[in-house]
Amino acid sequence: MLASIREQFETIFREDPAAKSRLEILLCYPGFHAILLHRFSHRLHKAGVPLLPRVISQVSRTFTGIEIHPGASIGRRFFIDHGMGVVIGETTVIGDDCLLYQGVTLGGTGKERGKRHPTLGNHVVVGTGAKVLGNIVIGDNSKIGAGSVVIHEVPPHSTVVGIPGRVVRRGGCTESDMLEHAQLPDPEAQERAELRSRIEHLEEQVRHLVEDRVATRRP
Repeated sequence: MLASIREQFETIFREDPAAKSRLEILLCYPGFHAILLHRFSHRLHKAGVPLLPRVISQVSRTFTGIEIHPGASIGRRFFIDHGMGVVIGETTVIGDDCLLYQGVTLGGTGKERGKRHPTLGNHVVVGTGAKVLGNIVIGDNSKIGAGSVVIHEVPPHSTVVGIPGRVVRRGGCTESDMLEHAQLPDPEAQERAELRSRIEHLEEQVRHLVEDRVATRRP
């Protein structure tokens, strides 16, 4: 457990430039508290201890604003930035070195049984307010843009944005890449621009046709 705490400190120092000291992290980082409490409740859950893991989860939710079901499996060096409103469902599986921003939901799509929550590979980043829903796999080194709703599987090394989420970039992502929200493509804006261009082209063609018809009718 002490090794896990040390690793969590190192992860926060690496991911968050605002972190100044271990005491600050210990007192002021709800993501740190939520992850450590989850590690404890998850061990109890795997050991078959009834009720207590859920109680710990709910206490953690009350004090941190982060809800992680004790059944969720989370890899090493996991970091939740800020964290208010994060929800991680019971059958979620998260790989190593993943990063979630505030308001992220890793949830289900209904009342199905069994594996019903997402699986995140290693080095996955999920942006603010994104929703990843259902028993789908998000491949290694993939990035989910802020506010996206992802309901289909995502190949490794992909960037996904939009509602529903669409892959807008493949390849070129490495485990050290961060999610640059301001530089993400906007597929809806691109489609609007393409539609506007086509309308202008059609209007130009119609104008030429009208001018040609008028010219042919002149005596």
